[in-house]
Amino acid sequence: MEGMETTGTNLPALDHGRAAEFALMLHDTPEAHLGRAPVPVLAYEPRASLRERRDAFHGVYAAIVARVGEPTIYGGSASGPNVRWRDAGRTVLLHGTAHWALLSVHDTDELERAEHRSFAWTGGWSAAEPHDFDLLPYLWQLDRGGPGERPAERTGGRMASCLEHFESALELMLAAWVEQLPVQVGRDWAGFSLTSTADRGRQLQVSYALGDGLHVSVDDRDGGDSSEHARMMHSRGWHSRDRGWWQAEFPEPERAETTEAARLAMAELRARGTREPKELRARDVSCKDRGELLLPGLGIRH
Repeated sequence: MEGMETTGTNLPALDHGRAAEFALMLHDTPEAHLGRAPVPVLAYEPRASLRERRDAFHGVYAAIVARVGEPTIYGGSASGPNVRWRDAGRTVLLHGTAHWALLSVHDTDELERAEHRSFAWTGGWSAAEPHDFDLLPYLWQLDRGGPGERPAERTGGRMASCLEHFESALELMLAAWVEQLPVQVGRDWAGFSLTSTADRGRQLQVSYALGDGLHVSVDDRDGGDSSEHARMMHSRGWHSRDRGWWQAEFPEPERAETTEAARLAMAELRARGTREPKELRARDVSCKDRGELLLPGLGIRH
């Protein structure tokens, strides 16, 4: 078919122009396509890095936005982007898997009921069971008041059953941000603070932006300046201290760096007394103070 290209898996994917036209058709005249299988618009290279996936997605995303307009809700899952053009009747969904970026259109109520069930009724109910944060329909969503209609009800998110599950959820969230945020929000930063009832008053901050990289810091102004304390903080993985805050910076993060950032945050929380995810809260959740950033796949309340 004209406008199609052969992918490495011998399945067709639309070129960017045809993908944009197809997205517009789903947006404006969805009826004939409701309930049909998603259509690939991009094939990712096997074992592609986060940056390579990000760069590949940018072209098709930009073409679709230029034709259809800005999304109603930005977002993404552990498998790839999850972007929606939504009203009460239909939702056009551009989402990613390990191998593809896909376009589809759905009855809004049916789609959101199914997604809310996946948050409410699946996953690991105890530390002995495996988590499924990697299978959630989305880990983060950002509403900046774009065209379309907002959901009347938001999911409450998935709670982690243990700190190990929370660490996995945090790692998945950070990897998703590195891959997905720059395409959808450019150089805008996203971040949040972690607090624990086991160590009241202290903040551990996490942020990411294209150009700035991934940044983790902890308020240690009460920790003193002794060499012994500095050795302890370095042993946990912190890089440097500035005005009482210990920091770790990953300028060009990939999966290894998102894993290390999550490990470092969890090691610090444990060292300061946190034992259960219910002790944790994500506060000051924001994307450059524009719109509402939700983190339903982080595994804790915010």
